[in-house]
Amino acid sequence: MEVIEFRPERAQYAFTFGGVAPVRKIQPGTVLRLWTEDAFCGNIRQPTDLPSSALTMPFVNPQTGPFHVAGAEPGDTLALHFVDLTPARSFGASCTIPLFGGLTGTDRTATLQDPLPERTWIYEVDTERQTVAFEAQASDLRVELPMDPMLGTVGVAPAAGEVRSSLVPDTFGGNMDTPEMRAGATCYLAVNVDGGLFSLGDGHYRQGEGEACGTAVEGAMDVTLVVELIKGGGPAWPRLETDEHLIVVGSSRPLEDAWRVSQVGMVTWLMDLYGLDKMDAYQLLSQTSQSPLANVVDVNYSAVTKVPKALLPAAAAYGGAHRQLRETAATISQ
Repeated sequence: MEVIEFRPERAQYAFTFGGVAPVRKIQPGTVLRLWTEDAFCGNIRQPTDLPSSALTMPFVNPQTGPFHVAGAEPGDTLALHFVDLTPARSFGASCTIPLFGGLTGTDRTATLQDPLPERTWIYEVDTERQTVAFEAQASDLRVELPMDPMLGTVGVAPAAGEVRSSLVPDTFGGNMDTPEMRAGATCYLAVNVDGGLFSLGDGHYRQGEGEACGTAVEGAMDVTLVVELIKGGGPAWPRLETDEHLIVVGSSRPLEDAWRVSQVGMVTWLMDLYGLDKMDAYQLLSQTSQSPLANVVDVNYSAVTKVPKALLPAAAAYGGAHRQLRETAATISQ
């Protein structure tokens, strides 16, 4: 089992999916130990750092990668199993950004109201207690919140030579911003180009469902993952598997279309796993599915459909890839 460590230099950050040369060529079964910069490129470190002066568009949401997986061809499936996500800084940052977020007017949801003000919150990380601390700016309230590290962005190069911003979620994955993308999860992505060319980043120390203001507790992350290649079976939309759930992420606008995409994706998966016809799978989904939001702020919104495995007969998705990857992960020293 080959282990590769990679920490990108600033000039190596990727800001798109597609259109970027691979930083490494790896073999299936490789363990990657990576570092990812936060969505702000590390430029917001104190409450006086405001997005309008600290950020330079479009150079936000930097990705580590892309990685070329030997043997990966269009139609195949990349299985990315996240072994460990550990905050790499003693603080995380979150901001309100004018004309951005779920509870404000935007340039596309135009109103005559003034934009919400810019503000930056710095969250102190307590690694021993595994918490991040919210401190109100207009009062004395301080709340310690449980740390729940996740990756906002995981994706592959799109099909047909497309180049998409790292701010976008779509069929190729990208900026889905789902809290389900945490340690212990396996992400299945369809390969669109030779080598897959997957990248990841946008570490969040925690995030509520929906990412309401548009930013989570953003922070640099140390990431350990195992990369596997499954020939064929590339899903139409990103899938995740955990010990407890089967999960599909759909991205679109309006939000109900993102939900529909994820629901149809789960109907298809249930059909494949259990040999069901479409209407039986639809009925089973209707009585078992959960629908947490991922984000309602990105270029496309992302919705999640998840089904508890405990409610279903045992099945080996992708030939039991998740179980096998979990066994591999248990042999990796942290």
